[in-house]
Amino acid sequence: MKMGIEDTNSSFTSPTEFLLLEFSNIRSLRILHFFGFLALYLIAVIANLLIIMAVSFDYHLHTPMYFFLMNLAVLDIGTVSVLVPKAMVNSLMQSRTISYSGCVAQIFLLVFFIGSDFALLTVMAHDRYVAICSPLQYETTMHKGACIQMVATAWFSGVLNSSLNTGSTFAITFCSNVVNQFFCEIPQLFKLSCSGLFFVQIGAIVLTCGIVLGCFIFITLTYVKIFATVLKIPSVQGQKKALSTCIPHLTVVFLLVFSGIFAYGSSATDTSSDLGIVFAFFYAILPPLLNPFIYTMRNKEIKTALLKLFTMMHFSKIISCRVIL
Repeated sequence: MKMGIEDTNSSFTSPTEFLLLEFSNIRSLRILHFFGFLALYLIAVIANLLIIMAVSFDYHLHTPMYFFLMNLAVLDIGTVSVLVPKAMVNSLMQSRTISYSGCVAQIFLLVFFIGSDFALLTVMAHDRYVAICSPLQYETTMHKGACIQMVATAWFSGVLNSSLNTGSTFAITFCSNVVNQFFCEIPQLFKLSCSGLFFVQIGAIVLTCGIVLGCFIFITLTYVKIFATVLKIPSVQGQKKALSTCIPHLTVVFLLVFSGIFAYGSSATDTSSDLGIVFAFFYAILPPLLNPFIYTMRNKEIKTALLKLFTMMHFSKIISCRVIL
C-alpha cells in the first residue's frame, strides 16, 4: 500500500507525503482561491521589493533603522514564498499532497523566517531606544559593524530555533498523514503523533515560548523607557517626531505576536478548519503583506526614496525606448 494515502492505522509510521487541507471541491472556488492567493503574493512581494530597492539605491536611507527594515522586508518575502506558491499550485491542480521532504522544508523555512523576523524586531526596538534615549551615543553604538552583527545574530538565532523545532517535530511517530491546515504547521503535525509528545518536543515548545516571551518583555520594557523619555521632550513637535519612528514598529510587533498567539492557540485546540485557516492567514501572510504599508504610510523619507526610484525607472524606460528606435 502506498504510504501517501490516508491511513490511521497504528502501523502508519513513515509517510512519504502528507495530505493538506483542501479549500474546496468546486472548481470555480479553487480558481478563485488561486487568484486570491496570487494577488496577495504579488502585493506582498512587490511592496517588500520596493522597500529593499528604495533603501539600497537612496544613500539618505543608509542608516541602521532602514538597514534593519530592508532585512525585515527580505524575511517577509521569504515567509510568503514558503506558503503561498504551494497553496496556489494545490488550488489550481486540485491537489492536497506535499512530500515528506517538502513538509520538512516548509516547516524549517517558515519557523526560520518568522523566528528571525521577531528577533530582528527586537533588535529594531533596541535601535529606537538608543536613537531616542541616548542620541549622542547613537553613531558610536549603532555603527555599521554592530548593525551587521545584530542582523547576523537575528538570522542565526532563527536557524537554531528552526533546526530545534523541525528536528523535534519529525522525531515523532505519525499515525496519520492528514494535516488539518493548508500548509505544514507544527501544532497540526503534533496532533498526528501516535503516542503524544515526548520530552524533546515539549522542551522545544517551552524553549521557543521562552525566547518569544523574553523578546516581547525586552521590547515592552524598551518602549516603557522610550515613552518616558519622549514625555520629557518639551515640544509637541519633538514628541511627534520621536514617536513617528516607533508607532510603525510597535504595530508590526503586536500584529505578529497576537496573531501568532491566536493561531497557535487555535491549532492546539479543536478549532474548526475554516477558523484555523483564518488564524493562519493572520500570523503567516498578513504581517508580510501589511509591514511595507505600515512602515511607509507616514514615512516621508521612504516616500521620497520611492518617488525617486519610480522617476529613475521611468526615465530609464524612456531612454531605452529611444535607443531602440
